[in-house]
Amino acid sequence: MCGIVGLVNSKKQVDEQLLYKMCNVIKHRGTDDSGIFISPDRKVGFGHQRLSIIDLTQAGHQPMEDKEGRLWITYNGEVYNFKEIKKELETRGYKFKSSSDTEVIINAYKEWGSKCVQKFNGMFAFGIYDSMRRCLFLARDRVGKKPLYYTQYNGKFVFASELKAILCDAEFPKEIDYRALNFYLTFGYIPLDFTIFKHVRKLSPAHIMVYNIEKDEYEISRYWEIPLPDGKYHSEEELLEELEYLLEDAVRLRLISDVPVGAFLSGGVDSSLVVAMMSRVSDDPVKSFSIGFEENKYNELSYARIVSEYFRTEHTELIVKSDAFSILKELVKHFDEPFADSSMIPQYYLSKMTRKYVKVSLSGDGGDELFGGYSSYFGTLCNYYIATALPLFLRESMSKYAEFLSDKLSIKKQLLRLRYNPYRAFIDRMSQNYFKDGFRNKILNPEITNILGNQYNEPELIMYGILSKVKMDFINTLGVADFLTYLPDDICAKVDRTSMKVSLEVRCPLLDFRIAEFSFKKIRGNLKIRGSQTKYLLKKLARRILPQKLNLERKQGFDLPISEWFNGDLSPYVREILLDGKTCFFNCDYIEQLLKEHKAGYNHSGRLFTLLVFLLWEKAYYTEKL
Repeated sequence: MCGIVGLVNSKKQVDEQLLYKMCNVIKHRGTDDSGIFISPDRKVGFGHQRLSIIDLTQAGHQPMEDKEGRLWITYNGEVYNFKEIKKELETRGYKFKSSSDTEVIINAYKEWGSKCVQKFNGMFAFGIYDSMRRCLFLARDRVGKKPLYYTQYNGKFVFASELKAILCDAEFPKEIDYRALNFYLTFGYIPLDFTIFKHVRKLSPAHIMVYNIEKDEYEISRYWEIPLPDGKYHSEEELLEELEYLLEDAVRLRLISDVPVGAFLSGGVDSSLVVAMMSRVSDDPVKSFSIGFEENKYNELSYARIVSEYFRTEHTELIVKSDAFSILKELVKHFDEPFADSSMIPQYYLSKMTRKYVKVSLSGDGGDELFGGYSSYFGTLCNYYIATALPLFLRESMSKYAEFLSDKLSIKKQLLRLRYNPYRAFIDRMSQNYFKDGFRNKILNPEITNILGNQYNEPELIMYGILSKVKMDFINTLGVADFLTYLPDDICAKVDRTSMKVSLEVRCPLLDFRIAEFSFKKIRGNLKIRGSQTKYLLKKLARRILPQKLNLERKQGFDLPISEWFNGDLSPYVREILLDGKTCFFNCDYIEQLLKEHKAGYNHSGRLFTLLVFLLWEKAYYTEKL
């Protein structure tokens, strides 16, 4: 696990000092070693910050070259099946001087070209300089667990693990992308290939890029697709047997390491199953780590203890209090662009605590998207059934009636969604805690709304387009939409940034691409949600493996009690940031209204947090006015 940067300059020689500076600002991603490479013509430069996990010797130093000196690689991630690929390459005559997966990747590219990525099972982002073809080859893993940003400006092509590396160059045009801001306000994160800056993009998951140095142009293509349902009948027992095998094998692969490995443990289904499989395949006791809150409503430590005691793990806990919010300003700056998932705060403290004991941790991320775990899926399924049972005029009448109900009533949101078709209702749920259409119109500076013009409703339209293109049953369609957007751009981004801030590598067995393919190809939606039960099939497996007294039906997540904190200890701090009147992006009068309504009992905590994060980000990264 590492940090990578790359720089091509078609007009003049690569700035070596800039390359060092870019590496230095992402040093947290890899504190064990660093290095740079500059091509003989000084037109191409790579940088690398290494977190040594496999092959701790200097033989694994990066940037790494092949033995002929034709190829150079800078690589972030882990390819868990590298030993099998290495054996195949050895039968083809390749010799290896290290036991690292980096050397396997560079030789796999030499043997199979751009198709090499189809052989990799792992999380990765890398760049290869091919001096013979005069090109860069960039790749990102299928799910998007590892980040990769790129940009072109002033004859330069730049890529990096984090935006802050790109921002090191004083020549970079820091122009806000209002379309990205629109997405951020709608969903609390910036999805797809967008970033907050107009001239930077993310290489999308499961995509590769070939950049032609001589022509200063690139071509992007997708190398993996979520498979369509196979149309065959699979019994529950058959599916459970295959799922158990895949999960156990995914965990076994992710225990390959030359440093200590632990596990995040919330006591929920996903992380508990990961710990169970670790206990099954590991010779040593599992080291597990949990986090909780003083507020009992949000505290799940008791469930984690049940799992820990059952599998006899070496367990460590941490209680997060409201003073933990003091890290927010630092985290906002660390994330480089606005990111309003408040669980980044406990995720950071969990990573920080875990790093004291191990260098690698396994987590349960991915279970909700793959196995139907989100309550929004069940709620939207209800919308689906109602839409098929009641005529539109009746649903619209019920929805109009709901407009007269108090905003404090939770039923109001449900009734209002009756006017929508099920996909539109799902999008409404995705944005319910942020700034839906009407809210954005009130909060955005009118100048920005005018600039957006007919792109104002783009967040909803693009998400609707994604849902409409999926050719699966209803529940799997929702899962695919989240797999393509929310998972890589919120969940994976959060875990990557918070863990790498403290130089901790996090591995996600449930996001093994074989499990993803199995989930969408073979598991029907009615085996993911049955009746009111979410994660039906996964919980059936869990009941065979996990302690019987563990409550598998609860759904807490990793939420912070920010609604209570914003009306309590943090109220002065929040008001000070939100009402300083210096922002050029938002309507300050409407911010004042939101604060008053939140104090009166309307829960605007998600919206207030979204604004708080953006204003902190604005002060750190952007000072120009419209």
